[in-house]
Amino acid sequence: MSTQSQIDYNRIAKAIEYIQSNFRLQPSLEEVAENIHLSPAHFQKIFTDWAGTSPKKFLQFISLEHAKNLLKEEKASLFDTAYETGLSSTSRLHDLFVNIEGMSPAEYKNGGKSLTINYSFSESPFGSILVASTEKGICFMAFENDTEKALGELKQKFPNASFFEKQDALQKNALSIFSEDWTKLNTIKLHLKGTDFQLKVWESLLTIPMGKLSTYGSLAEKIGNPKASRAVGTAIGSNPVAFLIPCHRVIQSTGHLGGYRWGSDRKQLIVGWESSHVYS
Repeated sequence: MSTQSQIDYNRIAKAIEYIQSNFRLQPSLEEVAENIHLSPAHFQKIFTDWAGTSPKKFLQFISLEHAKNLLKEEKASLFDTAYETGLSSTSRLHDLFVNIEGMSPAEYKNGGKSLTINYSFSESPFGSILVASTEKGICFMAFENDTEKALGELKQKFPNASFFEKQDALQKNALSIFSEDWTKLNTIKLHLKGTDFQLKVWESLLTIPMGKLSTYGSLAEKIGNPKASRAVGTAIGSNPVAFLIPCHRVIQSTGHLGGYRWGSDRKQLIVGWESSHVYS
């Protein structure tokens, strides 16, 4: 991420934090802009560039009451009808995932010794992102401004694989999710390293429609183990594919957005961005 992009991202993160803390007061554009020391016009522009919607709409999308309303709408039974629930004029994100292929026991055990992994760094609406793929699909995707740290995490996950810095067609297709009409994208395939339980949890995340939120308890019920909320939370926290496997759509039962592996500010930004694309 460039220096200016990092500055803008930090400003937007601070604005989001201010809006979240003061949503009950419905702060005006001028008030939020003043808080981050920008003119209203400039703030409006960079906020819209990053979030894909105006600050006024974003305030509505990420408010606590909005989160609670979404929770009320999504009972456990919603999972059973998620695939029949239409969202605006675009295809649902999870419709693009017809297959999650788990790595073989041998691949899992030997740290990817037989795998060739291509990786590349790109820019997204939510900051710099590392995307990696095997010949079968996307195996890793992470938001990270520190490229060395991101690459280190990837190599730690697959310590015995062969790595090449190369952007292939699988990565390009996955990244187009941020900018293209989803109905025109090729199927995004994932090739994941995880236990059977983790794969089951990650698959269940894909049934949460864009613009909706769920809880750890609801996901535990979905996979048939309602007492496993804590284990579900651990599996969600180890999700290796940011955004495409939408762990950002899981919040606390109280309605608070809660933590996120790639930063709470970024989680707020993604939730608002998705809401704006569904409800605008």
